[in-house]
Amino acid sequence: MKKSNPKWTQSAVSLRYKSSEDTAPKVTAKGKGLVAEKIISLAHANNIPVQQDPDLVEVLSQVDVDQEIPPVVYQVVAELLAFVYEMNKDYP
Repeated sequence: MKKSNPKWTQSAVSLRYKSSEDTAPKVTAKGKGLVAEKIISLAHANNIPVQQDPDLVEVLSQVDVDQEIPPVVYQVVAELLAFVYEMNKDYP
């Protein structure tokens, strides 16, 4: 939905993936409204890249915090992580 829609509420999901500890990326935080704004603000403040993908957020919002993402979204999240790794390489 677009921001101009009065029923639109911003949503955010944060992920963590440490290859030495995790078998798959895990949801570390999720929220809507003010909580989503805080997640995004903290990401920006800590130079963590933010990717906007409403469909992916909708799927990941169904995953509990501290749980691994479902295999159905591995490909999309792998592409997202590749983007993040590339950004980290270019902007350490």
